[in-house]
Amino acid sequence: MFIIVLNQNNIVQDGGNNKLVYKFPNSINLTDKYVAVSSVSMFYSWNNIDAIYSNNTLTYTWTANATTTTYTITIPNGIYEISDLNSYFQYIMIQNLTYWINSSSQYVYPWEISVNPTRYAVQINTYLVPTSATATTAGFTLPVGQSWPTTTQNPVVTIPSAFNIIIGYGAGFATNANVSNAYTPATSSVNNNYESKNSAGTLSYLSNTSPQVQPNSNVIFNLSGINNPYSQPSGIIYSVNPSVAAGESIDEKPPNFMWNKFINGTYNELRLTLLGTDLRPLQISDPNMTILLTIRDANEGFLTSK
Repeated sequence: MFIIVLNQNNIVQDGGNNKLVYKFPNSINLTDKYVAVSSVSMFYSWNNIDAIYSNNTLTYTWTANATTTTYTITIPNGIYEISDLNSYFQYIMIQNLTYWINSSSQYVYPWEISVNPTRYAVQINTYLVPTSATATTAGFTLPVGQSWPTTTQNPVVTIPSAFNIIIGYGAGFATNANVSNAYTPATSSVNNNYESKNSAGTLSYLSNTSPQVQPNSNVIFNLSGINNPYSQPSGIIYSVNPSVAAGESIDEKPPNFMWNKFINGTYNELRLTLLGTDLRPLQISDPNMTILLTIRDANEGFLTSK
């Protein structure tokens, strides 16, 4: 039984930190040899929001006087929970002056997203933006440079494709403007999303599919020299699920080795590619990793040569 160690020195320097090459000191005959992953140490450092996935934008509207402006939010690449996304959206709304201040000097945002754990969903709430007259009565003020709408209405939040997967909505889903607070939710769900409205004009929506906040919830190991006819790609030998928080160390030692037979032949190198759940190479930020592969003969232990 032999051990091969792959670490950041084996990473192909293409910016993805997802391909490792182990070059044997000499050509090695791997006929009737089996391989298994025996240890993995790496950091949870692959983004769930990233420009390469085209899942980093959404839009919302704000009406000042009678002019409606659509704002596009571009989310920086990173690892986000729903609460992190909502905080960033609020930050952008402050930059765009699309908020108001209540009588207690608190910022009020026209829309938000949050987790609804009971329904296993992401909830979008949009709030009725008052006119100047109603705002004055309530003691609301605007940031300098902003104007109230001439007609009360809610912002329209639109969820584009790719980002919709993160929060569980259909691609192109848009909330209702609720102009003059006259909108009545349909008795049947809008786009199959549960929708409700309260007396204050707040519209609430629930995602209609399970949110995939981290679409790449597993790291799949694809090794050269393996031909598994039941798998696609044919070189898949292992999978790691990060059961730690973002940025923390994943330390995996499988209790039982899953042996995979090499294609008989002579090898100069082995190439290990780290794939996401979508079976595309995973973009990993931190190259600090150590992966141990164990190689054994067919006649060792329970394995027998055919």
